[in-house]
Amino acid sequence: MTLTNNNESKWDVQLRKGTLELVILASLKGRKLYGLELLNLLKSFETTILTEGTLYPLLDRLKRDGLICAEWVQEGDARPRKYFSLTSNGDEKLTIVSKRWRQSVEDISYLLTHPGPEPLNR
Repeated sequence: MTLTNNNESKWDVQLRKGTLELVILASLKGRKLYGLELLNLLKSFETTILTEGTLYPLLDRLKRDGLICAEWVQEGDARPRKYFSLTSNGDEKLTIVSKRWRQSVEDISYLLTHPGPEPLNR
């Protein structure tokens, strides 16, 4: 079976949907970013590109869930910017989800390198 560009795109979208929250939490680890700064950071990686229409609702949800916080900061004469950062709950969630992510990548890598009909003896 050959994947068309449309099918590849669907796979990319599904993969991205499953990891966006992790990507945002990881991006905010140890730093504060305003929305456009975060969007540009994510656009610098091939698999994390997203739009403002996707980012801001996710940020709102993560904020409602208590995983990130936001504060308005006035910088000189420019308009104030809303900076986002991890809460302690967000940092804890990032640690937990990161471990699950790494385990998932390890499991998938194993399956990709050990194909066959035989049961796996790990």
